[in-house]
Amino acid sequence: MTRAQQVGVIIGLAIVAALTILRASDPPLLKQAREVTFDEYQRLAPRAFENLPVRVIDIDEASLREFGQWPWPRDRIATLVDRLSDMGASAIAFDILFAEPDRLSPRTVVRDVPGIDAGLLGQLPDNDEIFARAIAGKPVVLGFGLSNEGNYRPPVKAGFAFTGESPLGAPPSIKAATPLRPQLEANAAGIGHISLNPGAASNVVRAVPLVLSDGEQLYPNLALEALRVAQGASTYLLADAPNVPDTITQVKIGDFIVPVTAAGELWLYVSPDTAERYISARQILAATGASPATRAGVEGSIVFVGTSAAGLQDIRTTALGQNVPGVSLHAQTVEQILSGRFLSRPDWADGLEILSIAVAGSFLVLVTTFVSPAVALACGLLITVLALVASWLAFFYAGLLFDPLAPIVSGSITHFGATAFRFLVIDRERREVRRAFGHYLSPSLLYRIEHTPNALRLGGDDRELTVMFVDVRNFTQISERLPPAAVVGFLNTLLDALSHHVIANEGTLDKFIGDSIMAFWNAPIDVDKHASKAVHAALAMRETLARLNADDAFGFGDEQKVGIGIGIHTGLACVGNMGAETRFNYSAVGDAVNIAARIESSCKEVNFDILVSESTAKMLPDCALLEAGALGLKGKSTRTRLFAVAGDEHLAATAQFAELQSIHRQLVEALRSRSAASRKIVSAAKLAAAGLTPELPEFYRRISRRSEHFLHESAERADRSAE
Repeated sequence: MTRAQQVGVIIGLAIVAALTILRASDPPLLKQAREVTFDEYQRLAPRAFENLPVRVIDIDEASLREFGQWPWPRDRIATLVDRLSDMGASAIAFDILFAEPDRLSPRTVVRDVPGIDAGLLGQLPDNDEIFARAIAGKPVVLGFGLSNEGNYRPPVKAGFAFTGESPLGAPPSIKAATPLRPQLEANAAGIGHISLNPGAASNVVRAVPLVLSDGEQLYPNLALEALRVAQGASTYLLADAPNVPDTITQVKIGDFIVPVTAAGELWLYVSPDTAERYISARQILAATGASPATRAGVEGSIVFVGTSAAGLQDIRTTALGQNVPGVSLHAQTVEQILSGRFLSRPDWADGLEILSIAVAGSFLVLVTTFVSPAVALACGLLITVLALVASWLAFFYAGLLFDPLAPIVSGSITHFGATAFRFLVIDRERREVRRAFGHYLSPSLLYRIEHTPNALRLGGDDRELTVMFVDVRNFTQISERLPPAAVVGFLNTLLDALSHHVIANEGTLDKFIGDSIMAFWNAPIDVDKHASKAVHAALAMRETLARLNADDAFGFGDEQKVGIGIGIHTGLACVGNMGAETRFNYSAVGDAVNIAARIESSCKEVNFDILVSESTAKMLPDCALLEAGALGLKGKSTRTRLFAVAGDEHLAATAQFAELQSIHRQLVEALRSRSAASRKIVSAAKLAAAGLTPELPEFYRRISRRSEHFLHESAERADRSAE
């Protein structure tokens, strides 16, 4: 790992830590984004409307047109209660506040008339008393609102039992309530709060508090109380989380168990608003009586009395984005409980999301730093898809609410930050490597260098290299008869074609020296079978040059054919960046380099285009090699044994080359022993070499003149044996 990569990982993990802490603090913006995501899930798969025994008695525009503006006199409300009770409603819940005396009551109207007789006043009817008598003994639930003034608390008509410690600190708090008329309060079968989202920052109603607390007493909401009254139950049973104070996990009402949040709130799983849920109050109060269909809708149902009239301003927004009467959400609360279709967000959901941010973010930092940007992007997209799919499946099949947005956004920020750092810092170093080596190395080697620490440090290392020198034959004569521009064009055509094979065989192009090429293998990165790859590059150069000559690529015609000599040697050399800190070249120096250069020069003397040293030949057991003798190289005190490269392993495996190789061994022995049979054997070798490699006939034509190369080698061996 390079220092830049280390810094990148540290910075990336710091970003992940900051995002994890941010999610753990759960600021309002994240909460809002999470809630909007859950809204989208409900829009994709809303709860289907079911024909359950729950109805809304709607004081709608048609009812107001027939019976006058709101508020109606309470004797008419009493009539509504009587009609609903007669039709068999199991509970009648009012999403209406009855906090003030009925201003339309006859007794109230004439009370302030001057000179009215007190006895006569007492004989006039009071609508509140009429309404109180109407609800007495009937399953009527009245609603109360929340207030910031006074200290009124409504009576609680039911008991509360707990499976553990009292969770009085869990629900939203109630400071005070709007007071009910005393006679109504006393005669109601149940009393519940009508607040749908107290203290919520959003107008969208997503969760309904089933209970409120003043620190000493719990107060049920209207829907919960209506369900209790309908069942004839007397007590709520609240369960808490073990060993977690002030939490509520579920509420039991009669035969129904409702999962809730720790604060006692029910996540609303709403269904689209539909006319089937509503019955107009006008139909209940019709002088001719209610229709059979209306009676069937009311019988056995929990009915909620409220208003959809726009002017009365009881309109709320659901998770589906619909504006609906507030009373319908009370009805949907009971529908949801009856259907058993709940949404829940487990207590451990926050912990899971925080952990996912930390784990996924750390993974993306490592991938982005050490793998290609394309792979990192693919991993980021995969994490995004997995988060979305897992969250959706949990919602669709289990009603569980997990936030996919936080890990996705955090992952995107992490990926962007790590990618930016990589581009600006880490990849800058790799771009420098590409600028330094891009023209001299194969893509595979270049990739390995980019991922190798200290690849561009100044200095050298001793490594075993296979070094190649390539030189153009008769270049002086060629350049003499060409103008300078033509010489440049000739060299560019030839050297470009030949150097391509160095790179293709994972070699390193060291330099161009006039009409020569220097290249080496096994640096700056280890290369398997480097000697073999160097020889394959030389053989490919031979074929390329033959094609260029055949195609007259140099424009010389038949009068001039271009030839090359290639020398290859394997040995120890010092390789690295050499020069100054601000300007250097990657090169190799040492005896191995000098020997390779001298072997290339010996190609003229041997009259063959590709020669390799004995150290290289030992690493080429499968290639078609022929011993070329031991030559004295400039600067070397002993002769160097050389081998001619006739072809690759495919040629070596042919019967024709096996025959030639057998004849060649006989020839070498004859030359060493100065046998007169050598001439005859040369003729046989020429015949066997026909059609194998064009350079072999010339090689054998001159071999007899080089008998001293074999003699000297034999003498040296004899001297070493004598010692």
